[in-house]
Amino acid sequence: MVSDSRLFKMLYYLLDRKCATAPELAAEFEVSARTIYRDVEALSSAGIPIYAEPGRNGGIYLLQDFVLDRAILSESERQEVLTAVQSILATGYAGGKEMLTKLSALFNVNTRNWLEVDFSRWGKRAYDNLKFEKLKTAVIQCKEIKIVYENTNSIRSKRIIQPLKISYKSKEWYLKAFCMEKQDFRIFKLNRILELEVLDNTFVPRPYPDIENNLQHTYHQIVLLFSKEIAYRVFDEFDTTEIEYQENGDLIVCSEMPVDTWLVGYLLSFGAQVEIIKPKYLKGVLAAQAQEIYKKNKP
Repeated sequence: MVSDSRLFKMLYYLLDRKCATAPELAAEFEVSARTIYRDVEALSSAGIPIYAEPGRNGGIYLLQDFVLDRAILSESERQEVLTAVQSILATGYAGGKEMLTKLSALFNVNTRNWLEVDFSRWGKRAYDNLKFEKLKTAVIQCKEIKIVYENTNSIRSKRIIQPLKISYKSKEWYLKAFCMEKQDFRIFKLNRILELEVLDNTFVPRPYPDIENNLQHTYHQIVLLFSKEIAYRVFDEFDTTEIEYQENGDLIVCSEMPVDTWLVGYLLSFGAQVEIIKPKYLKGVLAAQAQEIYKKNKP
């Protein structure tokens, strides 16, 4: 008995790989090679341009120009595809609107513009989206880029890097790349890339090391006490699993964060509504910075 599910899966498999042998397909779908040939006959009878070529270098093929008819996708699946394209628009992808229009016409579906996601900063939409588009092009075309980057110690440097992947983690965009100067893999925060130039030099992409939590490998455990007046921000910026309620309405947060100048500035943004519980030395650092702010701004 021919399985419709297996026929579709075989069709998708061949669309992806262009060609496969009967033993390869038999192993993939856990059936016999004879069953695979029966499936090929069934697909051919249904009008799919599929054929088997015998011989040592033969295999099972689809005609090169074959594309799936829109009827293969259900109405709900078409809506899912259009939703995925709508989400791509949030990155500022230049061809997104045109793609959405064409797919809507092809699928004969009128999609509502119900989803809006904007990762750009306030007042920086045009610049951030242009930067994102340049980085996307460099990653896809494997082109080196020259950047001016400012790290957490406020040190500005020029680098030539090989961009490998754009990553979104913990409400921030990052670029995973290979740094030509350091001859090592590095992660760059997109907001800190101040200048960007896509070069003509191409490169062979190398796999980025699969290190668990590689965006947070220098983070430390921080324990903070927030007053109840600032609770709305605590819920905005921390996961509920990191928050412990107190009887008086205050909140204790235990989280992993980078101990650097960014953290000091971040904690100062809470004013007198936050107290550092751990690590103790960070209390002195924060107090000293607050004292400097007072000296510069006292009336």
